[in-house]
Amino acid sequence: MPFQDLEQRIEHAFSLGAAAVAERESIDAFNELRDALEAGTLRSAEPDATSPIGWKVNAWVKRGILLGFRLGTLVDMSSGAFVDKHTYPARIFTPEQGIRIVPGGSSVRAGAFLAKSVVMMPPAYVNVGAYVDEGTMIDSHALVGSCAQIGKRVHLSAAAQIGGVLEPVNATPVIIEDDVLVGGNTGVYEGTIVRSKAVLAAGTILTRGTPVFDVVNNVTIRATADMPLIIPAGAVVVPGSRAITKPGAEGLSVYTPIIVKYRDEKTELSLTLEDLLR
Repeated sequence: MPFQDLEQRIEHAFSLGAAAVAERESIDAFNELRDALEAGTLRSAEPDATSPIGWKVNAWVKRGILLGFRLGTLVDMSSGAFVDKHTYPARIFTPEQGIRIVPGGSSVRAGAFLAKSVVMMPPAYVNVGAYVDEGTMIDSHALVGSCAQIGKRVHLSAAAQIGGVLEPVNATPVIIEDDVLVGGNTGVYEGTIVRSKAVLAAGTILTRGTPVFDVVNNVTIRATADMPLIIPAGAVVVPGSRAITKPGAEGLSVYTPIIVKYRDEKTELSLTLEDLLR
């Protein structure tokens, strides 16, 4: 295990509680972890074919991120405009990295990874521990929360919200796999996994407690005690509603996402505009 030594040092520093602040070894271990996260060589969650969900959560990495907040002290980061923990400054990018950060107020926190050819439209935000892979577009007012995992060639449309997770440390972060389209004003939270090539229509909300009705296969998809909500590969999900059948609630309905189809050639044609925007 390439990070076994770092894991042991992070776990030791985390176990010290408040006393970790006085230990030089603690800040050294945290800085090494933050650098590895930014380089993309270490992730809070990573693909794992042996796992039932296809992903492995590295809980010790999330403990290391929390350690950084404990070790940090408030500092002036921009002439009084921003004040935050010194362990988590905003990242600075260079043209050689091949990442396009369009002017207008976007920010990427230290400890987040953006791959080559990622595009950020302003204003947008990527939090610590997040991993954003090649060719992904983060559109205006979009949020990539802490530890979220975003695959290749994903489009996070305007105002899309990808929830973060640091605690509980064993919880699965939100995972958006390759070639997913996340529509505007869509929210994906609480460890939901969206499989490759799925399409989330504008305004879709997915949480751990949200049942998803697959009208194509006539099944209901739910999270369980052991499994997060998982949207199947290629599913096209739209906002919908279902009637409340309890007495006294006649005529009322509640929100529910619905899988109305699976991605086909017509869907592919409607997405060709994505490449022109990159």
